[in-house]
Amino acid sequence: MILYKQKKNQGPKGNRLLISITVLGSAGPIRFVVNEEELVAAVIDTALKSYAREGRLPVLGSDLSELLLYCPSAGSDALSPWETIGSQGARNFMLCKKPRTENMEDDGRSTEAITRKGSGNWKAWINKSLNLKISSH
Repeated sequence: MILYKQKKNQGPKGNRLLISITVLGSAGPIRFVVNEEELVAAVIDTALKSYAREGRLPVLGSDLSELLLYCPSAGSDALSPWETIGSQGARNFMLCKKPRTENMEDDGRSTEAITRKGSGNWKAWINKSLNLKISSH
């Protein structure tokens, strides 16, 4: 009879999920294990640290307030940083920077613009690509 030792350093009980986060513009997804009760803000922070450690491009920075986490299967709204990651029932997510708003000076010229060409509406691109696969007669 073989006895197995239980790990003494087990964290809080709960289901653990292997999630996949695709960063808009990056080569492939980041995968890691999280507790389903973990907050979205903590998941974004973990993803940023993993992304930076791997030296991926484009560089995202470390400011959580500039990033949004989307669940493509749950709708088009970004997840709230105070939601739990397991509340969506999904394991695939998309991380992207918040769109910059243009500030107008007194003479009407914009002081800030979106610097990356094509970083506009990725949701429209997803919907368009999904509609190409579904033929309606």
